[in-house]
Amino acid sequence: MAVRIHLEEHVLRLTLARPEKKNALIGPMYEALTAALQRAEADPDVHVVLFDAEGDSFSAGNDLSEFAAVASGQIPPEALKVRGFLDALAAATTPYVAAAQGSAIGIGATLLLHCDLVYVADDVKLSTPFVNLALVPEAASSMLLPERIGHARAFAMFALGETIDAKNAVELGLANALVPRASLHEHAFAMAKALAMRPAGALRATKKLMRDAGAVRDAMAREVKVFGERLQSEEALAAFKAFASRKGV
Repeated sequence: MAVRIHLEEHVLRLTLARPEKKNALIGPMYEALTAALQRAEADPDVHVVLFDAEGDSFSAGNDLSEFAAVASGQIPPEALKVRGFLDALAAATTPYVAAAQGSAIGIGATLLLHCDLVYVADDVKLSTPFVNLALVPEAASSMLLPERIGHARAFAMFALGETIDAKNAVELGLANALVPRASLHEHAFAMAKALAMRPAGALRATKKLMRDAGAVRDAMAREVKVFGERLQSEEALAAFKAFASRKGV
């Protein structure tokens, strides 16, 4: 299974396990993650969710073969399973912790904006090159990223595909700490367990007070509409063909 799910000491650990594809997300992975996040909201034994990943990358983002299939008309946009995952992120009251190494691209980077504690390895590279693919930001990142790092830096990430390394991620407030790669997962789990020991009701209430869930949902709705339009554009089809050509696909 491409997502490993394990509950230990009130921490629901969600591990992306498709390292041969740099943990690029596909439909069944989104479905598994969505179900796990819904479980976290309903199961009183889950106090914290921890996202981490196998291999040398956190996530290369959405598997572009699925986007290309929509762009070429092979499948309809609604066949993509990402919407349920986005809805689950928007509705979250459970604290989220993340441990990211290597490439964190697209949804692999924007997911981190929904996490309350983020730890990165020294080799991490955060990237949101949506415009390069003739697309637009998703996961409410068009609102959340400028709020976090300012309009100019966020626009450069979206429009120019500029990356942010581990040191800058911490300095800009995208991550809590830079952790040696060898101890990244251990450290993130320890911090998740530390959170899980706090009063669960107070944790959830604090998270709810610190985020405007309505604004997140509204931003996602705007993005989903435009993203769907862009995904079926001639620009997107050309961009995916060019990407596939560069990759020798």
